[in-house]
Amino acid sequence: MAFTKKPWAEPYRIKVVEPLKTTTREHRREAIKKAGWNTFLLHAKDVYIDLLTDSGTNAMSDMQWSRMMIGDEAYAGSSSFYKLEEVCRKYYGYKYIVPTHQGRGAENLLSKCAIRPGQYVAGNMYFTTTREHQEIAGGIFVDVIIDEAHNSFSDHPFKGNVDLEKFERLIAEKGGDNIAYITIGAPVNMAGGQPVSMENMKAVSELAHRHGIKVVLDATRNIENAYFIQQREAGYAHKSVEDINREFCSYSDAATVSAKKDLYVNIGGLVMCNDEELYDDLRSLVVVYEGMPTYGGLAGRDMEAMAQGLIEAVQDDMIASRVRQVEYFGNLLHQAGIPIVTPIGGHGVFLDAKRFYPHIPQDQFPAQKLAGDLFVESGVRGMERGIVSAGRNKQTGDHYYPELELVRLTVPRRVYTQAHFDVAAYYIIEMYRNRDNARGLRMVYEPKFLRFFQARFEEL
Repeated sequence: MAFTKKPWAEPYRIKVVEPLKTTTREHRREAIKKAGWNTFLLHAKDVYIDLLTDSGTNAMSDMQWSRMMIGDEAYAGSSSFYKLEEVCRKYYGYKYIVPTHQGRGAENLLSKCAIRPGQYVAGNMYFTTTREHQEIAGGIFVDVIIDEAHNSFSDHPFKGNVDLEKFERLIAEKGGDNIAYITIGAPVNMAGGQPVSMENMKAVSELAHRHGIKVVLDATRNIENAYFIQQREAGYAHKSVEDINREFCSYSDAATVSAKKDLYVNIGGLVMCNDEELYDDLRSLVVVYEGMPTYGGLAGRDMEAMAQGLIEAVQDDMIASRVRQVEYFGNLLHQAGIPIVTPIGGHGVFLDAKRFYPHIPQDQFPAQKLAGDLFVESGVRGMERGIVSAGRNKQTGDHYYPELELVRLTVPRRVYTQAHFDVAAYYIIEMYRNRDNARGLRMVYEPKFLRFFQARFEEL
């Protein structure tokens, strides 16, 4: 056969496999009804291809498993913590490292330590748990992302960028003292995994620091962001992902990390900073919520796996294969005319439910229904990222109506082959041909916090 371009292959081979279960459409329809049309409430055994999340669902390497065998389970002063600290300082560059059980543990600690009630927190689009912790701590979130981020078919290469004019206007209106910090997610999950440029990060850092405002990085998928900078931004093509990642972090004062993503582990998180006073507060509070500062809610073996995972994650060929697999899946859909967020992001493909089901009003939860329908038709599990995830205004009780109404199909690292994505794409394309028959949902149960995890629906 003749290749139109040079092929690529994953920089690893498979050593252990896990059998998958296939079910009938009738079985899956009954399962989604029992789950209240919420894919989070499905039993995992009923799922064929699980694209719900890349959080904690990755495949660990043989080196990670071997490091787990030498984990130091000492309650205090674990040698595994000092190994993790050494690796994090090398690859992220922060001075102080505090482990947590997962990313939201890090968000909780940082929000409680860095936000005074009534302060504003700027950000390049909200993330669900991040905003929830900020608001519980008394903060008021303000979105300062560029307008292109809210447009699913804009081809801006860095749709995660902060709009500097919006940020500057917020500073002028509220004053630097009334802004706790600006949080930069890179890439931006809710916008479809869209990256932030180095140029923008530098400018945000300069503007924030000029007004005495700290910059906090959500570095959960920052290594993916570094890869996009390498591929798309002038002056970085010949720099390693490792170096780009460290430079990007250098423009921030602190960071939170869900290690369940970039670091290839099933559990774990980090909060990191350079300020000794903030570190002292974090170290004091971690004992209350997580555990000793040298284990932070984790076993020693988990910290060993995190450290090894970070070493692997910053390797150029490893991160390239991860993003290219997402790109392969996205291109199958895009070339077939399926409405997705473009450019294709780093950790998943996002279906545009407004354009997929244009006849279903947003208050009938089209993305929630599309995720459920996809499971029924194929056994593929994705998740809603739209009006349900956005939640309600705590003052008025009204739904937030985000411009983006998406179904996220997240790709776990080193788990599925291209054939799995061929199958998933086939069913999505078939569903799109028959999209006019879909009906919306009504919400019949709504929990108080982060409703998308546990809300239940009925078909209209």
